[in-house]
Amino acid sequence: MATTSPDLAAMAGLTGAEARARIRAGQWRRPTAGVAVGYAQANVVILPAALAEPFHEFCAGNPQACPLLEVTAPGSPEPRRVAPGADLRRDVPRYRVYHHGTVMAEVDHLLDLWRPDLVAFLLGCSFTTEAALLRAGVRLRHLEQGTAVPMYRTNRACAPAGPFHGPLVVSMRPLPPAQVELARAVTARYPRAHGAPVHVGDPAALGIADLSCPDYGAPVPMAPGEVPVFWACGVTPQAAAEAARLEFMITHAPGHMFITDLRDEELADG
Repeated sequence: MATTSPDLAAMAGLTGAEARARIRAGQWRRPTAGVAVGYAQANVVILPAALAEPFHEFCAGNPQACPLLEVTAPGSPEPRRVAPGADLRRDVPRYRVYHHGTVMAEVDHLLDLWRPDLVAFLLGCSFTTEAALLRAGVRLRHLEQGTAVPMYRTNRACAPAGPFHGPLVVSMRPLPPAQVELARAVTARYPRAHGAPVHVGDPAALGIADLSCPDYGAPVPMAPGEVPVFWACGVTPQAAAEAARLEFMITHAPGHMFITDLRDEELADG
């Protein structure tokens, strides 16, 4: 008998472990925004162990884009600190597989690709700060229109480490000017979920020529009088892999995150 996929409202009230069970069973292959509300989600980067140390250095040098939550032991798919019992081979709705810096496939699991030398990095995700913004009364248009946030490569170079280099990637949310400082204060409390904005205003200052043409995600319309607000984005490691032309790397597909057992407030300072 075919399994009926749950709707987002049903997924919203689950715990992190319950949501992962649905994903593992193949019942959810969609983006995870709005799933397991209140539980922190994470970007995923999986690399051969030989690249683990330089990538760890890359995260340390670019903490807003790559806020590190956990590094797994080589060969282990279990993130024991943030989600004991989870399986990173099966608990993400969709993965991207890179060869020589190019996306070669998107797959639903890694059971056929997992190797004993693979190390997984889990990085904080902006879904945590989006939840905090919503609680503070800040409307987020990409959520209202049901799309992924628009993301852009910028002219700001990341601090390099080993083979890892490339542009900072940012996500953008249009806001009325009166809410910009509120948004800055709310998100600054979550340094492990990208923290405060890196830029407000003119996209050209970041080398972005056209907000209607994001490099990742979907465009969102700007209402009259609104200003674009930009945050560091967890897609930055994917851009670094493309720039470095790494022989092999696996990430989550954009928007298809790993859901942890951590509560959002555990990622806050103070």
